[in-house]
Amino acid sequence: MTRNGVAVDFTDVTRVYGAVRALDGFTLHIEPGEMVALLGPSGCGKTTALRILAGLDEQTSGTVAVDGHDVTDVPPNKRDMGMVFQAYSLFPHLTVLDNVAFGLKLRGKARRERTDLAADMLDLVGLSEHKQKYASQLSGGQQQRVALARALAIQPRVLLLDEPLSALDAKVRVQLRDEIRRVQLEVGTTTLFVTHDQEEALAVADRVGVVNEGRLEQVAAPADVYAHPATPFVAEFVGLNNKVSAQVVDGRAHLLGMSMPAARGSIGSGSGVALVRPESVTVTADPAGAASVTSVAFLGPISLVHCALADGSPIVAQVGSAHTTGLAPGVQVTVGVEPAELLVVPAAAKP
Repeated sequence: MTRNGVAVDFTDVTRVYGAVRALDGFTLHIEPGEMVALLGPSGCGKTTALRILAGLDEQTSGTVAVDGHDVTDVPPNKRDMGMVFQAYSLFPHLTVLDNVAFGLKLRGKARRERTDLAADMLDLVGLSEHKQKYASQLSGGQQQRVALARALAIQPRVLLLDEPLSALDAKVRVQLRDEIRRVQLEVGTTTLFVTHDQEEALAVADRVGVVNEGRLEQVAAPADVYAHPATPFVAEFVGLNNKVSAQVVDGRAHLLGMSMPAARGSIGSGSGVALVRPESVTVTADPAGAASVTSVAFLGPISLVHCALADGSPIVAQVGSAHTTGLAPGVQVTVGVEPAELLVVPAAAKP
């Protein structure tokens, strides 16, 4: 049932609710067959964008196009979208097979055809043996797989996933996010995935769009968003949560007795705050060190070593737990940063 994906384009889309601008000049191009994750905090506008694409909401201005055609005036049931929500929304009186086939029935497919297609989709998500069960007999993760199979059974032009994993426990969430990515790659459907979980977005998407107050602050491959955040907000949201005083001189950031390139988007010169990932921080026990350990949090294979710098400001290092021997509260240490480009922002713009 593999189907070629279609392009999706949001162009300068605005959505206003009274005094609230849920979307503000939102512009995004999704390539055919691409999975883009919209990442941001609650209320940032990411779900509004998905609902506008689905036809469940209407933009105040701007255009939305699918496969090059403006869909503004196309009703939701004619847009050919498959949707999976946080709530599974399965019909309790129907079997798993009939739940998956339901959309095909609405489209007038013959019983044999819809049964065969539904069975294929259940095989794709690994639930063939459960096809005669009811939703109440399935786990949460299994129910969400059924919802995914149902959305794909109609062979949609675009698949829309709105926080589909947030109701699941952590272990199941990781398993199902990987399953969603596998299925999406196999089917090739253009997909918009909405989430507030940065690990989830970075793990499954071809590109990640970070949304803040209705605007896209950055759209890039996961590795680029993580390693080269374009703004302080993006840096904070993808985990760069150390703020270290720095000086920028001739395009280089000077901090902790070290010098490294200032990333694109940094201040041109003068005093600022460098945003540093915990895993980029090094901590070495040193009786002559200017910093000291304040606490160590053991998290299995990794530990978080919290330190106080010479000026009293805090910094956190993420290190392998096997390398924390000798690091305990009160121990003097030398703190450094692995060589890499660093984003340095004005002190007033500290996330």
